[in-house]
Amino acid sequence: MFELIPFERHARNVAAFDPFRELDELERSFFGNGRSVSSFRTDVTDTGDAYKLEAELPGFKKEDIQIDVENEVLTISAQRSEEKKDEKHNFVKRERFYGSFSRSFDVSGINVDGIEAAYTDGVLTLTMPKKQELLPVSRRLEIK
Repeated sequence: MFELIPFERHARNVAAFDPFRELDELERSFFGNGRSVSSFRTDVTDTGDAYKLEAELPGFKKEDIQIDVENEVLTISAQRSEEKKDEKHNFVKRERFYGSFSRSFDVSGINVDGIEAAYTDGVLTLTMPKKQELLPVSRRLEIK
């Protein structure tokens, strides 16, 4: 039969004092066993004339993801509701997170009207074109 006890609890009986493990357990007890995750991982790359933002949102439906731009701040948020598969809550182990997840980004150098979004295989991809730099107009005045 497979092991049902999480490794960290099992290792506590065997290992000597480990200050890093103690700090980790203190953090988990303070923040609620690591279940307070309210963000997701992203990568931002510069493609020359645009930025490409890729956000990991596995298990979400496209309808559950919102992208808002307000006051030069882009906010990606997603909501996952708890499924009602097991009404008695007979979980042996539960690691999936439910609730609201969000991240905000400064888009002051972005042409927000040209942002394009796609969601494929659990990855949200935003293509955000850079604003064109306005070159100062110079001219010479003639003296009359």
